[in-house]
Amino acid sequence: MKFLIINSFRIMVYVAYIAIIVGGIALGLYNKGEFSNEMLGLAGGLSQVADFAIFTAAGWIAASLVCGLIVTLMDIRDDINDRLPDARRDD
Repeated sequence: MKFLIINSFRIMVYVAYIAIIVGGIALGLYNKGEFSNEMLGLAGGLSQVADFAIFTAAGWIAASLVCGLIVTLMDIRDDINDRLPDARRDD
């Protein structure tokens, strides 16, 4: 059962990683260049391409940070759980 739970958390992290990146891509498409038009002064198709690139990169960075933190915390938890029986043993 423990094996199934640990692997389901890992699968959840992989799905979340892809979902965050897809969310960044969708946000870049949804803006239709308004962000780049206001912030960078770009217009037309160039602003749409810039929005797509900016939000895709931001989604990738956010996904890497969030999911990397989750995986790190899961590894710390697993390491602590592996060492608990040694700490409970009375010598």
